[in-house]
Amino acid sequence: MTKIIAFNRNRRIITADNEHDARTSSVKLRRQSGAPVVSVIGTGGRTQAPAVEVAVSIVVPSKGRPQLLNRCLASLVMQQFDTARFEIIVVDDGPSDDTRDVVASWAAQAAENGLQVTYIPSMGPHGPAAARNHGWRAARGAIIAFTDDDTVARPDWLKNGVMAFSAGAHAVCGSVVMPLDGTPTDYEKDAKNLETAEFVTANCFCLKKVLEDLGGFDERFRFAWREDSDLHFRLIDYGANIVREPKAVMMHPIRPAQWGVSLQQVKKVQFDALLYKKHPSLYRRRIRAKPRWDFYLTVGALLTTLSSLAAGAFGTAILSGAVWTFMTGRFCLQRLSKTSKAPGHVLEMLVTSALIPPLAVYWRAVGAFKFRVGFL
Repeated sequence: MTKIIAFNRNRRIITADNEHDARTSSVKLRRQSGAPVVSVIGTGGRTQAPAVEVAVSIVVPSKGRPQLLNRCLASLVMQQFDTARFEIIVVDDGPSDDTRDVVASWAAQAAENGLQVTYIPSMGPHGPAAARNHGWRAARGAIIAFTDDDTVARPDWLKNGVMAFSAGAHAVCGSVVMPLDGTPTDYEKDAKNLETAEFVTANCFCLKKVLEDLGGFDERFRFAWREDSDLHFRLIDYGANIVREPKAVMMHPIRPAQWGVSLQQVKKVQFDALLYKKHPSLYRRRIRAKPRWDFYLTVGALLTTLSSLAAGAFGTAILSGAVWTFMTGRFCLQRLSKTSKAPGHVLEMLVTSALIPPLAVYWRAVGAFKFRVGFL
């Protein structure tokens, strides 16, 4: 059976058990609010009241990655868990027919085993934090399991994660495995750090009651960056019993990335300012103990070089230029350490190592201004 939930921009909810009911509700909601509502689908037939209480709800935010979502759902519907006691909720953060069709296909197959799959087309606000909020608020389970649309769950992932709550846990952190063959690129090496992260939404579980007490995810974190750390820090402040369960394993294959991907990712650093504003002590203890003085020195040397050249102070320009060259080369060598030495990758490191420090300083300043916090 398939349950369809649609949110409008004001977070009002419409539900439907089949396509006719969904269309009728959509038209009614348009008349009431004037907001656009994405058309929704079902597999036919009315939803029956569940005979067994749902214990856990799996929430999967997705946006424009139907092939990856398809792989993820294939692993979730095969969990070694009573299908009547868990449900899967997919929140489409950029509603599309392709994503909807993937969900509908798996929903039809899962219905044969009594597993309910829910599709939520989010009309906003957007971002992974908001999408997860849409998901857990619509969930029926007392435990919420979070993952991403590009993960692959081991068959016993859900069982092991839920069992960890038997000891009185409020939240559970599973293990993330990012398989990688050969010498990694800088991007792959950086991505693989997710395996050692303390708390990531690619593989975590939390009591719904605790999420309600905390208000869920902070939707100001619009990118997939630091929203999980923020929830983790609020759980710590809440006094939650956070348990690590290494047997709850989620595979997280590293996606291919285009040349210069690090230049796009550096934009996320603005949300470090928000995390620091909310949790200054925990940020310094668990994220970054000191400001990026190396970046500030690099940018300062670059600006001094350019201004000195403009003023005709060539001696100062040479000295500051040497400092900039040294710091940039040092940063580049750090990134090339234990990573691929292929010519294309080396060229990428040379170019991006010159551009990342000024971009990082810029986006840190944007974050400090946007969130009104003194942040270095």
